Order: sequence, then C-alpha cells, then structure tokens
Amino acid sequence: MRASPPAFFRWLALTALLLAMPAISVGSAHSSGAAFSVVTLNLWHDEGDWAKREALIAKTLDSLKPDIIALQEVLQHDRLPNQAQTLAVALGYRYVFVSVDPPGAAKRYGNAILTKQRFVADDWKALQPLDDYRTVAHARIAVGTCTVELYATHLNYTDEGAEIRRRQVGDLLDYLRTTSKGGPVLVVGDLNAPADAPELAAFTPRFADAYDARHPTAAQDALEHSTLNTAYYEYSPLRIDHILFDRTHFDVLESRRLFDRQGVDGIWASDHFGVWARLAWHSR
Repeated sequence: MRASPPAFFRWLALTALLLAMPAISVGSAHSSGAAFSVVTLNLWHDEGDWAKREALIAKTLDSLKPDIIALQEVLQHDRLPNQAQTLAVALGYRYVFVSVDPPGAAKRYGNAILTKQRFVADDWKALQPLDDYRTVAHARIAVGTCTVELYATHLNYTDEGAEIRRRQVGDLLDYLRTTSKGGPVLVVGDLNAPADAPELAAFTPRFADAYDARHPTAAQDALEHSTLNTAYYEYSPLRIDHILFDRTHFDVLESRRLFDRQGVDGIWASDHFGVWARLAWHSR
C-alpha cells in the first residue's frame, strides 16, 4: 500500500535522522567506558600482629569493594591458613593463589588475585631465574561485559638485583604475549623498583603507571609518595608497588595510596602501603 504524502515525508525525515546518528558498537570492551577498581598490596606475610593487621586490611577493603585485588607475600603454613583465602572469605571474593611451593607442602609462599567478579581463566608461571622463586599469576577476569587480563607479580627485592628484575620483566612480557590473547592488560604488584627504573623500561612502550598518571610530580617527593611504609623505611622511601595499565585500552580516573595511616589501635596494615586505582576503558 502506498503511503500518503504526509506519512511518506515523516518517514523520510526519520530515516535521515537515524542515518545521521553515530553508530553504536554493542558489546565492545573498548566502547564500554565503564569504571572498575584495582588494589595491590604486599601483605608482609605473618610479621607483626597478623590477626589485627588482617582485620584492618579486611575492613578497609570491604569499605572500598575493589573489583580486583592483587596480594604479594601471601603465606600459609600449619599454624596459619592461607592469608589470601582468609581475606577472600572475609570479603566474599573469589581467589587464586600461586606459589613455587607445591600443593601439600608444609609452607607455601606466593602471590594471589582476589576478585568479586568472575574468573574466566587463570594460570601462572615461575619466572626466570628459577632459583629466585618468583612467580606471575595470570587471571582473565570478567568485569561487567568486558574482560581484563591481569598479571600479578613480585620481583626480586635485593638492592643489587636490577639485572635479575630486568630478566624477570622480560620473562613476564614473553608470557603475557602468549597468554593475553590481545586483550586489555594490567600488570600489578610489588616490582621492587620505581616505575622509571631502567630494569622496568621494557614495560614503557605499552604500559604506564596509574599512580603517576594522577600524581605527575610524585617522583619529586619520594617521602610523600613512597609505598614503602615510612614507619619502617624512614630513610629509604621508594614507590615500588605499581598498577601498570595498558595505555591503549584504559584511562586512569583516580589513584592513591592505601593503608598509609595506622589503625585505631596503632597497628599498621603492612610494611608497605597499598595502591588503589579506578580505571575505565577508552570510550570510542
């Protein structure tokens, strides 16, 4: 049936309007623009009063409800349940724990990833040189309708270990290239070096530091921005805990230190401060 002239012109005008509107990409991670939050913290294993430290850490994390948490220096032994599991249960999160110590060993020490989102996949790798007993945990995490490839690690800690850290970074990046499937990547953890250290330079072409992105003058005041707890490292403040983001996929909305104040009973959460960041996928 032929449309009457007024109806035809209304249809023509509506068609022209729809054609002029920008196309909308449905289900694309890059068009999401949705925000999510990430925390990294070196737990300091079971030093100090762990029961009080655990309560302070759990209370703070529960108030923030970050989407993803990376933990280093996670310990378990016959008198201590796995610390990552303890926190995950307290927070209602899922978790993975990785260690070069075999399952069933009397003592296991390593890294962990906690999330209130869904693990799509997880894996890990022992980093070279193997006699340094370092690992990287990898998790593909569903955040909303998007996925994040998260790599959580803890590099060599010694002052003279720059060459070891450089080798570990290279090994981690080789592993990343074979497992990330081209997805948006975060590398988080205690790298035991400032973001601009020469041994971390291989990260620079692709990654930037989330804290630096929101505090561009941080390098000029090591004491104010240190992630080594200055109650324990007063004379050697350094920002060595990092959330490195893939600059082709993410924007940093906010970033700050965590656990940089004592609890009400004078307890510090750790000998490190944590780092918190809120990121968003690039909107296109």
